[in-house]
Amino acid sequence: MTKLYSYKIGAFYKFVKLTDLDNLKIIITDLAKSCNLMGTILLAEEGINSTCSSTPENLDLFIDKLKQINVFSDINPKYSFHDDEPFFRLKVIIKKEIVKLGVNGIDPTKKVGVYVSSPEWNKLISRDDVLLIDTRNEYETKVGIFKGAIDPHTDAFTEFPDFVKKNLDVKKHKKIAMYCTGGIRCEKATAFMLDQGFEEVYHLQGGILKYIEDMPVEDSLWEGECFVFDGRTAVGNTLIQGESRLCFACRSTLNEEDLNSNLYEEGISCQYCYGKISEKKMKAIKERQKQLILSNARGIKHIGAEMIK
Repeated sequence: MTKLYSYKIGAFYKFVKLTDLDNLKIIITDLAKSCNLMGTILLAEEGINSTCSSTPENLDLFIDKLKQINVFSDINPKYSFHDDEPFFRLKVIIKKEIVKLGVNGIDPTKKVGVYVSSPEWNKLISRDDVLLIDTRNEYETKVGIFKGAIDPHTDAFTEFPDFVKKNLDVKKHKKIAMYCTGGIRCEKATAFMLDQGFEEVYHLQGGILKYIEDMPVEDSLWEGECFVFDGRTAVGNTLIQGESRLCFACRSTLNEEDLNSNLYEEGISCQYCYGKISEKKMKAIKERQKQLILSNARGIKHIGAEMIK
């Protein structure tokens, strides 16, 4: 029997020209609240980007109502499930970009790379004449990556254009394939690459999450777990929470080896920040962890600072 989970998580985006963002924010906020939604919804003139959650019934209701807004009628969320609510609160935010690249004039609605479905992806990235690039950041690639992919070792997506400038050559690199978590970053990256003169650029439709959903484990070229931007940290090949965790103090992604380090203390520190945190911040972190333990013991959800600075 298939296990029933308490919460359903939906990740979706769409590049589309939006106007009257202030009014749209009010409409979507009211809609999200009516469905008891948690998570983040970003709005910008270039479109919408969100990862959000609720009970399966409420999330389905939210998506159905969102699709009744004409410009969002064809959104195609990727879904996963969890026993606990993975978000602390609901945030609907207006931004300059729904995914920040920091380069003016890049518009995926005008030109974008070739979409590649999950079944065709393995064939493409197994070719000798295709350069495979992960457009995510290093804290994400640490817990999982496609076999043979180049890791740009970036800390933010805004560093990707500089990576391209320093490492890629229009004359040398004729076929390039890119991927990311849900498809949004590599979609914008392909628009940027085409703008730079690269002619044959591909990207994984629906991203890693869609690939994991579609591909049988025995046929998958994905290695490790997929980092997600919520309380689960990462998901495995069944789209259920994986083994990786996030250090609350320094936000480093921790794999099994890191979690087994003598310097790791849950909710307090890890081997990457041990002894480097100020006394004031450490005091706040320890108090937050104490309150979290007390809340869990009482069966109450602790809503504290997502990150102590």
